[in-house]
Amino acid sequence: MRIFKFGGASVKDAAGVRNVYSVLQQTGYDDVLLVVSAMGKTTNALEVVIKDYFGKSPALKSSAQEVRKYHNQILLDLFEDEKHAVFAAVNQLFADLDFFLAQNKSPNYNFVYDQVVSMGELISTTILAHFMNHQGIKTNWIDVRNFIKTDNTYRDANVDWDLTQKNISKNVKKKVLNITQGFLGSDENNFTTTLGREGSDYTAAIFAYCLGAESVTIWKDVPGVMNADPRYFENARLLNQISYREAIELAFYGATVIHPKTLQPLQRKEIPLYVKSFLNPELPGTAVSKGKDLEPHLPCFIVKKEQLLVSLSSIDFSFIMEENISEIFALLHQYKMKVHLIQNSAISFSVCVDDKFGNFNELKNVLSKKFKVSYNENVSLYTIRHFDEKATKMVEQDKMVLLKQVSRETMQIVTKEAQ
Repeated sequence: MRIFKFGGASVKDAAGVRNVYSVLQQTGYDDVLLVVSAMGKTTNALEVVIKDYFGKSPALKSSAQEVRKYHNQILLDLFEDEKHAVFAAVNQLFADLDFFLAQNKSPNYNFVYDQVVSMGELISTTILAHFMNHQGIKTNWIDVRNFIKTDNTYRDANVDWDLTQKNISKNVKKKVLNITQGFLGSDENNFTTTLGREGSDYTAAIFAYCLGAESVTIWKDVPGVMNADPRYFENARLLNQISYREAIELAFYGATVIHPKTLQPLQRKEIPLYVKSFLNPELPGTAVSKGKDLEPHLPCFIVKKEQLLVSLSSIDFSFIMEENISEIFALLHQYKMKVHLIQNSAISFSVCVDDKFGNFNELKNVLSKKFKVSYNENVSLYTIRHFDEKATKMVEQDKMVLLKQVSRETMQIVTKEAQ
């Protein structure tokens, strides 16, 4: 079985849905499982719904209606007959959303988040499955929440691999086109969980691992894995092939084409991963597999914007030793601060972190009881794999360098835009 993952950009409108059909005509679709994200920016739009819900805003009804209108327009563009069963199916999903928002009693933001944003994937796959059937391709629509079981860490759930393996290996149909949702799972109480933003790639890897798949293909709006994000770097170049090890390194440092958790399960079973363009499916894209050298061999750039550089120093000028560092990391974990870089000296300790959940002010108050805390907001963290002098100069140009760290293969630089 082959696993194909299509992200939100690939199904952002009716033309995108038709293009997925076209890609399947070119690649074949027997014994294929599609993992599909929410359409376009639906997740962002549903986040607005959640914000209005918790803010008790009168705009809640209209923000929910915007999501409905967006999908209804796609339905009208794809299906001539408004009596087609897909209209009722999608309306039922929106009715389920309305019911949850009306009946929910939980004040837990992360729990509510997962129950609401999951509607994006459920709606997109429902539309896609009906369209494929309409075009003559028989599909098997799968509710992924019945297959991928997790703990109840809402918004960043951990997979129960044994139970998930059992569910998938026994219940996924072979020799048909299966369609399921990325990003989602469910806990032991069958409440919806999510695997973290961009978790649809991880979903594809989970299914591939459990099914012993032939390959995974991630279909993107770019030609493949580039050596840099074209939004931030000019003259970004396509990497024709990379090893699992190199891809894991790039993902660890924040490369956005491949989700950090996607590669480990594929590596364990040596399942090749392809990153290809849904706009030009005949192009070879990038192959990620065992032992493949980086080709071409050139510096690879990763940038993470809107980071925090936090520096701690002991109030009494005592050394910051293992006991202090252990305490600091326990607090970083407690307040869900994602650490991307660490540097310490005798009496100071610096970390570059991503305050994804907006907890820094609370953390700062706790740290200030024991340490002198200084910080820089909105810094950028650049990582250069296989760096050279030219690459380093390009990154540092017209920027204030706050911190630099160099190892054999990797350089990391924290910068602030020069005033």
